[in-house]
Amino acid sequence: MSDKLTEIMAHKRIEIRDRIRPVRDEELARFGARGGNRLRNALRDSEELAVIAEVKRRSPSAGDISAELDAVEQARRYINGEADGLSILTDEKYFGGTLRDLWDVTDFIRDRNRSTPCLRKDFMVHPIQVLEAAEAGASAILLIVRALSIDELRQLRAAADLAGLDSLYEVHSEGELETALSLDPKIVGVNNRDLSRFVTDLALSEELIPQIPDSIVTVSESGIFTGVDAARAREAGADAILVGEGLVRAEDPAALIREFKEA
Repeated sequence: MSDKLTEIMAHKRIEIRDRIRPVRDEELARFGARGGNRLRNALRDSEELAVIAEVKRRSPSAGDISAELDAVEQARRYINGEADGLSILTDEKYFGGTLRDLWDVTDFIRDRNRSTPCLRKDFMVHPIQVLEAAEAGASAILLIVRALSIDELRQLRAAADLAGLDSLYEVHSEGELETALSLDPKIVGVNNRDLSRFVTDLALSEELIPQIPDSIVTVSESGIFTGVDAARAREAGADAILVGEGLVRAEDPAALIREFKEA
């Protein structure tokens, strides 16, 4: 695990320490009645390249992107562009997000009578975070394979399954992909950004995505800014792309989403 990711994960474990408590299966299962696979189905059912549009204020690699960004207003722009899903960053220290952002965006989606699924993008380490995601209306959680032990991956996946949430397994190497595939994933994301050096290369998607069985929904993450980038991810076999910085910086995010989808 990279030095920066080690730092982030260590901080996250301290940050949530006071919130940690046993999470009962019954607490999670009451959300499962909403039905599962909402993100997976939205990505799989898209006839075009699916787009997960991310609400993102800053990152360790880019610094401040849009420090005063309004999560709901940005989500509105994405929905107007027919994004297939939204990614809501809820980590505050490194990405400027909050769990409140997720609540507000899912409330907005519900008020608009839409069904756009939302991914809680955070550094998941304990089932309490899965319960928080379900309570806030999320449809999926992120599991960073390199940051978690096998036991933690299984525990978090089990909690997500009970709550009817999809799990997006994020990988950055063949070894991590092998680990993810051993856990029967439904969605695998290839992060093109090397968190140890903050270097981004779409060649990683071109290398790893062809190794993923067709039954699994594949997502190319990071480093996608133009229609040419999106076409490259599509050519590699990606079912979807996850885009944050490019869309936040775009003058017209809805138009850029449409450009991506036409790739």
